[in-house]
Amino acid sequence: MRSDVDHLPARQQAELKRAAQTLIDEFVQAIANATQPWKKNGKILKIILFGSYARNDWVDEPENGYQSDFDLLIIVSHPDLTDIADYWYIAEDKILRDETIGRPVNIIVHTLDEVNKALQRGEYFWVDIARDGILLYELPGHALSAPQPLTANDAYEMAAAYYVDWLGKTDSAIKLAAFAAQEGELKDAAFLLHQATERAYACYLLVCTFYFPRSHNIKFLRSLAEDKEARLIPAWPRAARIERRRFELVKRAYVEARYSDAYAIEVADLDAITDAVTRLRMLVETVCRDRLDALRAAAGLPG
Repeated sequence: MRSDVDHLPARQQAELKRAAQTLIDEFVQAIANATQPWKKNGKILKIILFGSYARNDWVDEPENGYQSDFDLLIIVSHPDLTDIADYWYIAEDKILRDETIGRPVNIIVHTLDEVNKALQRGEYFWVDIARDGILLYELPGHALSAPQPLTANDAYEMAAAYYVDWLGKTDSAIKLAAFAAQEGELKDAAFLLHQATERAYACYLLVCTFYFPRSHNIKFLRSLAEDKEARLIPAWPRAARIERRRFELVKRAYVEARYSDAYAIEVADLDAITDAVTRLRMLVETVCRDRLDALRAAAGLPG
């Protein structure tokens, strides 16, 4: 795996360096007063840049609402250290508020054992990272496993099962959101549209990459999905401010629609979000069906 980011402009290189250092510094603080040996001796084993900035097909047009995120994989020494709320929330918040970092930074945190087992199973998401990823930090002596090919038949069966399960869950959330809106429960409808969005991205990511992160942040999920599949981008127009505001409304709904008296949403916004979620669902279905057709053909199965 390469370890240089020379293909990136100097500004992005500096931003990555600062983000990685913030993650390292805040992790040290998070375990500073630990007494349990696994926590006291906790380590970051690797920080790996993946996605568009690693592949060199990133987009940087913030004025048009299109800007690729930095995607970082953090590999740690113990499963409990993967908990975002306990060990990574402060670092994420500092990076978000850091005016010298000019684009969103998404992190996923896993143990070396989790990553290596996924590589040994040949799961596409991890194979892509092993192939395209760039090391920003590494503690020597903790190698990634060599990726193993997933059999065509197993790949098809796994993807088909994910497709049926998660598209059904997406449809259920859309249906329940429509019922809530009809009853005048707009905040409940907004929360359910968030769930439909999350489930639609889960459907795409699981069918096409066999990986779904432990996150309810639909902006992060959108970034991961659109990074892999440009056909999903039209689901959420973002050139106009009102379009970006509506996405933020449904993003915030996961927490605020349930727990904040200050959260409010108008019928017009809810209708527009419903249209976007429905459009996303249809695009996910198309993309996933194409993927299943390709996997079926590769396995030599009848159509």
